[in-house]
Amino acid sequence: MDDAAFKADLVKLIPHLRAFAFSIARAAEAEDLAQDAMMRAWRARASYEPGSNIKAWVFTILRNQHMSLARRSWRSQPLDPEIAENTLVANDDPMASEELLDVRSAMLMLPFEQRQALALVGAAGLSYKETADICACAEGTIKSRVSRARTELLAILERRKNKQRARTDVPASRAFETVMAEAAAMQTR
Repeated sequence: MDDAAFKADLVKLIPHLRAFAFSIARAAEAEDLAQDAMMRAWRARASYEPGSNIKAWVFTILRNQHMSLARRSWRSQPLDPEIAENTLVANDDPMASEELLDVRSAMLMLPFEQRQALALVGAAGLSYKETADICACAEGTIKSRVSRARTELLAILERRKNKQRARTDVPASRAFETVMAEAAAMQTR
C-alpha cells in the first residue's frame, strides 16, 4: 500500500480512534492517546499488511499504548467519575441525555476489560472476532466479557434508579455526541 492510500485510510479512522480513546482513558488524556496512536501507526505503516483490517490494527496500537501508559502511571490518581460523566451527550429528549450520562457513569464502574469489550461490540459495532483480535484474546472470552458487562451494567443502573443523579459538568446536549465519539474511536483500533 502506498503512503497516500495508507494516509487516506488512517484519516478515515480518526473519529473512531478518538471515540475509543475517550472510552478507555480520562478525557484529559484521550485526545493525546488518539494522536499518539495515529503517529505510531504512521511510523509503523511499513509493518501493516495490505488487505488486513487497518481499523483493528490501529485500535490494537492504541490499546497497547494505553496499557503501557497505565502500567507506568500506577502512582497517578484514579479516574474522577464526575469528569467522566461529563463526556456524554444527548440531542432531543432532555431525559435521554440524563439517562445517557447515567449509562456512561455506570460503564466507568465496569472492569476495563468488560468496558472495552462492551464498547467495541455494542457501541462501535465490531464483531466478536474483530474485538478479540484487538484485545488479543479468544472470541469466546470477548463474548463472556460482553455478557458479564451487560449483566453488571443493568444491575448498576437498577441500583441507581431511585437514587439522585450525580452532578456533572458536561451538558446533557453533548452526552450522545461523546458516547458516539468514544465508540467510533474504539472501532478504528
